[in-house]
Amino acid sequence: MRVIARSLSLSIAIAAAMFTAQGRAQAPSADEAAFRDLYKQLVETNTTRSVGSCTKAAEAMQARLVAAGIPKADTQILAPPERPQDGALIAVLHGHDKLAKPILLLAHIDVVEAKREDWERDPFKLVEENGWFYARGSSDDKAMAAAFTDSLIRYRKEGFVPRRSIKLALTCGEETPDVFNSVKWLMQTRPEVLNAAFALNEGAGGELDKNGKPVALQIQAGEKVYQDFKLEGVDVGGHSSRPTKANPIAHLAAGLARLSAYNFPIALNPVTRGYFEAQAKLQTPQIAADMRAVLAAKPDEAAAERLWAINPGWNGTLRTTCVVTEINGGHAPNALPQHVDGNVNCRILPGVPVEEVRKQIAGVIGDDKITVKATGEPGTQSPLPPLSEQMMEPVRKIAETLWPGVAIVPTMSTGATDGRFLNAGGVPTYGLSGMFHDAEGSRAHGLNERIRVKSLMDGRRFLYEVVKIYANSAG
Repeated sequence: MRVIARSLSLSIAIAAAMFTAQGRAQAPSADEAAFRDLYKQLVETNTTRSVGSCTKAAEAMQARLVAAGIPKADTQILAPPERPQDGALIAVLHGHDKLAKPILLLAHIDVVEAKREDWERDPFKLVEENGWFYARGSSDDKAMAAAFTDSLIRYRKEGFVPRRSIKLALTCGEETPDVFNSVKWLMQTRPEVLNAAFALNEGAGGELDKNGKPVALQIQAGEKVYQDFKLEGVDVGGHSSRPTKANPIAHLAAGLARLSAYNFPIALNPVTRGYFEAQAKLQTPQIAADMRAVLAAKPDEAAAERLWAINPGWNGTLRTTCVVTEINGGHAPNALPQHVDGNVNCRILPGVPVEEVRKQIAGVIGDDKITVKATGEPGTQSPLPPLSEQMMEPVRKIAETLWPGVAIVPTMSTGATDGRFLNAGGVPTYGLSGMFHDAEGSRAHGLNERIRVKSLMDGRRFLYEVVKIYANSAG
């Protein structure tokens, strides 16, 4: 009976351990519980432009760093006097080599607006449900902000003294740079607080297959340039019963139809070439063949069209893209239009001058009655940061321990991050999170934003380990 009882007890213990590993029946460890509490506080601090406060979130994270033993003198909250709610937290964990440049951990803590009536759950309450965290900012970008803050706390508590100092910058305004952007302001007024050998930032995650298995870990190096162009036509107008050939709406419409049918030439750089080389190894034979075809000395446009139909992001990686996003014209239903204008939004490949793209648009429109002008601030041009062995080896090493066999895929962002300001200012900036998503993604900026609980915890571990290696590197 004792043998049976002992065997039964062992079976129960094994079953309980398996259930814990698979279903998280047990409470998280104290270490993970502390991270969850930090993450929850950060996510539930409203940092929208309309009613939120980045400063409040920055102060909360500052208090946690100080409580962990980081001297308050090594932390500061910076904002313009006229924007007291847009505070950015800057903190540093000092290294022992005063000659080694620090590394920078960058994450924005502002979030996109969210209306409660549109969401299934309160967007400003962190909800864990069926293996997911739901909330505005749960992924973009408070997941990385929480992981970076947590890493500094853990390093301090462990007594870890890196070779290089580790800087943390939790910034405001990434989502609304037309109003205010911390990184841009700091680079203009306090560049020394962001000065670093390189920075880690948002901009890349990981890809899961349909079974939830990690298949590709991305590292982002460089991004396209955002630029709007205003297309405008004018005429004297008149009575609608007396139409003329000078109708500016008709002229603009014809020009936009030509622009819509036009593809900018395929132009690969070392990062995008590496991206398609890596992706081709993960795709079906037909998709892989098309990817190899666009990598040829003379890229195959038919193959590019097929890839575009499958994934518009692939087309955006291959070339500069320009698309009409707004149009306004006319003043009365019974009058010939006197004015029409449209906005064309372009995402320009790194290194391509904005003026060159403007001339190309004007040439495609092919109508001297339509003017084309760049609007807003000129897009920030920045070089591609190098994907050196010093950057790649730590990624490969830690990735292999966490996700054996996962492919490491270099990427170029077709959108925009705060990395554009740092790259332009001489701080090479890389997107690297270790946080994996399925094909649907995180729903960032949309309804019911989410991140897998496992993805967040894996990303936390990945960043903690890889930053340690970078901080002790001699390069």
